[in-house]
Amino acid sequence: MDLNLTESELQFRGELRAWLKESLPKEPIVSMGRSDADYWNKLRDWQNSLYEGGWAGITWPKEFGGRGTTPIEAAIFIEEMAAFDAPERVGVIGEGLVGPTIMAEGNDEQKEYFLPKILDGSHIWCQGFSEPNSGSDVASLATKAVREGDDFVVNGQKIWTSFAAVSDWCLLLVRTDKDAPKHKGISALLVDMKSEGVSVRPLKQMSGDSAFNEMFFTNVKVPAKNLIGALNDGWRITITMLMNERTNLGPATYIQFKKALAELIETMKHKSSGGKRLIDDPINRQKIAQIQMELEIFKLTSNRALSKITNNAVPGPEGSILKIFWSELNQRLVQAAMEILGDEAQLQEFENGAWAYRYLRSRGNTVEAGTSEIQRNIVAMRVLGLPRSY
Repeated sequence: MDLNLTESELQFRGELRAWLKESLPKEPIVSMGRSDADYWNKLRDWQNSLYEGGWAGITWPKEFGGRGTTPIEAAIFIEEMAAFDAPERVGVIGEGLVGPTIMAEGNDEQKEYFLPKILDGSHIWCQGFSEPNSGSDVASLATKAVREGDDFVVNGQKIWTSFAAVSDWCLLLVRTDKDAPKHKGISALLVDMKSEGVSVRPLKQMSGDSAFNEMFFTNVKVPAKNLIGALNDGWRITITMLMNERTNLGPATYIQFKKALAELIETMKHKSSGGKRLIDDPINRQKIAQIQMELEIFKLTSNRALSKITNNAVPGPEGSILKIFWSELNQRLVQAAMEILGDEAQLQEFENGAWAYRYLRSRGNTVEAGTSEIQRNIVAMRVLGLPRSY
């Protein structure tokens, strides 16, 4: 694994940096809540700016409107977007998960209609996987779809769905054969979120945020032409999507954690306890050193996964190692911050509640995108080759 950027990769990074300096919104795009319509309209505009500038769907093949970039260039893009504090991308699920699925499994009509609208921000997507009794064990899902004429009729519930409250479309996993083994009876549908019978309710988290939602489907008619891939072949599609999701989080997450650690160190330089700066306390310095070492280990582990994708084209179950590492590293980082900064850090008045929010939000890291327990089972069986435990 060569960690040095090639001449073309350096050129790519320079071009991106120049574009970001010129094109980033002059004023920060601030949300007044997840249902803030103005906020989401501005994010759609930002997605369209990326599209017009040639920076949307950069990993997509050129024939579908992308740049056909390498995995390393894609990682550079993610890192630079995070480094420049660029606004969040409403197309992230569409670009990273739905679009590639449609390209690989969809028919010509689906590709022609959906792909351009993902890139330019016309369509925001969510993914309907988890259910109240089917979280990390996606294959146990119960939301069902029954074929009636030219439609599937969908009934069921999904939960922990990002972007659902503002999404135009949903890639929905449904059970289409109740008699088949649980992995064999699943299909994937492209569902218009404005369909009659679809309702969305935000979920208030202990952090105060409502980024996740629950969705209810009551006799929702979905045209049969919106089946993606073959009937009852949804599990294979799901595995590919989840491996991409778990692997692609590394570059941006590293930058975000590095910034958080830098903020903590800067605060420690100016905050005192017992007449001594926090940064001068040897125990505090030891905690910071530990997080710094783990952060660099995370970067190297992320680069290893990136190297494998570069050589093999598709991510493998090693993505689960990354998921375990970043989710638990973030919890250790914010735990150390709260211990170092003291009780004051729990207050909303302390740095606008940033550390209190980070601490509370981090508790969900080891649950979302597959629990740590499930990820360790994947590593044990598919990476280490250990037998399944019953």
